[in-house]
Amino acid sequence: MKRLVIIINIALFFVACGKKKTQDNAKTTQAVANENMVMLTPEQYKNAGIETGKLDTKNISSVLKLNGKIDVPPQNMISVSVPLGGYLKSTKLLPGMHIVKGDVLAVMEDPQYIQLQQDYLTAKAQFTFNESEYLRQKELNENKAASDKVFQQAQATYRSQQILINSLEQKLKLIGLNPEKVNSSNISRSINIYSPISGFVSAVNVNIGKYVTPSDVLFVLINPSDIHLNLTVFDKDIHKLSIGQKVIAYTNTYPDKKYDCEIILINKDISNENATQVHCHFKQYDKSLLPGMFMNADIEIAGSNTTVLSDDAIVRFNNKHYIFTTKDNKRFEMTEVQPGNSENGFTEILNGDKIGNNSIAVKGAYSLLMALKNVMDE
Repeated sequence: MKRLVIIINIALFFVACGKKKTQDNAKTTQAVANENMVMLTPEQYKNAGIETGKLDTKNISSVLKLNGKIDVPPQNMISVSVPLGGYLKSTKLLPGMHIVKGDVLAVMEDPQYIQLQQDYLTAKAQFTFNESEYLRQKELNENKAASDKVFQQAQATYRSQQILINSLEQKLKLIGLNPEKVNSSNISRSINIYSPISGFVSAVNVNIGKYVTPSDVLFVLINPSDIHLNLTVFDKDIHKLSIGQKVIAYTNTYPDKKYDCEIILINKDISNENATQVHCHFKQYDKSLLPGMFMNADIEIAGSNTTVLSDDAIVRFNNKHYIFTTKDNKRFEMTEVQPGNSENGFTEILNGDKIGNNSIAVKGAYSLLMALKNVMDE
């Protein structure tokens, strides 16, 4: 009998433990179910300023983020050389120095400049004689006082001398000398190199006394008034761009300072990295922008109708985004959402089908989040 009583007590103990465990599991399940749920009193509801609404449909544009660097078109970058070569006599240029069109960049010296002027003046002097002889023989030939052969020889000599003078004039102009001002009393052994553009000096490749050949580049000049922004675009995004599209550019140093640009050219050649170059023109020149400077760019891409919510309806908690869907009797459930692009106070909801036609707290969402956190902390 005593043994039977012990067995019954042991059985009752295990039954009681099992019931308690079941109750504890039920409480845990209820706590998990309720940790995303918050219920407000009528007074709390009123003070929170909650307004409800539903998912809406709007056209949301996306933004394509690119990067590149400032470039100069070929016509705005000048390599200065001396067509006949020579020795550099003097220059005051330094990289970065500002220059104006017509400024003297350097003074060159060489004996061939003297020889060229001598040849020109000699040819002009000879031309005077040849011209007179040609006119004389022409008159004699017309009067049958001279043979055609003699006249033709005088004519050929006259025309050859004329060609020689014209070619020497072009050589003088090539080195910056005005043929009309060259005479026997002002023959110069030096010439000036003048700036063909206004801008700044990008590179100085010579020093005083150095001899340069016609193929040597003395200076590199840049006119920055027509600089371009050269952006790198991958092939998957090229179809989103078009000529005339608006671009907002900015630097890493001053990201808040925006520069308006416009796409003027899209390269059709795809590189080995599956990318191409898109050239953009700055609508207004800024002297702080220099060739070679790296920049970021945002390009707004036309979107399509999509499911959206106002930004006030979305809260951020633990690095995730949530909204509060309404339940009965002023209860709200926190539901995770996947946000997309934002524009004009609205944000795209990528998992809108999960929410469906449920009513949502479009205002007062942060008040609901604070109330829920208070409940979770208790």
